[in-house]
Amino acid sequence: MTTTTDTTTAITAVTLADLTRMLRESAGEEEGVDLDGDVIDTPFMDLGYDSLALLQVIGEIQRDYGISIPDDAVVDAETPRALLALINAGRATHA
Repeated sequence: MTTTTDTTTAITAVTLADLTRMLRESAGEEEGVDLDGDVIDTPFMDLGYDSLALLQVIGEIQRDYGISIPDDAVVDAETPRALLALINAGRATHA
């Protein structure tokens, strides 16, 4: 019996856990902010992250996943949900 292995890799979405890990690694975590809580729709400014911190995270994502995301689109993504949608749309079009 011969078996074949599919060598294609499924595109997995960048998750909120991935994003919060990258935020912590790139810009730290604001005292009093629980990134493990329900932050998906919390504005980044309320979480203690400015546009520079987000651009650092996007730089990491672009290097790790080989996608390109325009800086102005990142600045317009005001919540983790919006940024994840932007990242994952970029990943889907890159595949």
